[in-house]
Amino acid sequence: MKVDENMVSNWPEALVALTVAPEHNKLLLEYDTVRVLDTFIRPNEITALHTHRWPATLYILSWSDFVRYGENDNVVVDSRNFKASPQASTSFWTKPLTAHRLNNVGENYIHVISVENNSR
Repeated sequence: MKVDENMVSNWPEALVALTVAPEHNKLLLEYDTVRVLDTFIRPNEITALHTHRWPATLYILSWSDFVRYGENDNVVVDSRNFKASPQASTSFWTKPLTAHRLNNVGENYIHVISVENNSR
């Protein structure tokens, strides 16, 4: 999948997840076209406003319900409305995520490995 350079260039560097939410995101590996992040959010924690500018494959280590708020604190996603929650050891694809905060409203940890594809 090719990344739309116009879309990416409009995202501020100041909102990169690794920069603004280092307590929730750890860099595991980075090359020219791929970056691997380890994301860990405890119950009742909310992340700082941040972005994920690249599409990614997410590998679920543990899941918890969450609410994703947009830049204006509007609810963008509430996982409690999903028909089914992803199970541990499953993966799925996600598009780049614009500025958001994530609130772990469940009882478990959110622990996800993200393999971001930043090929151009």
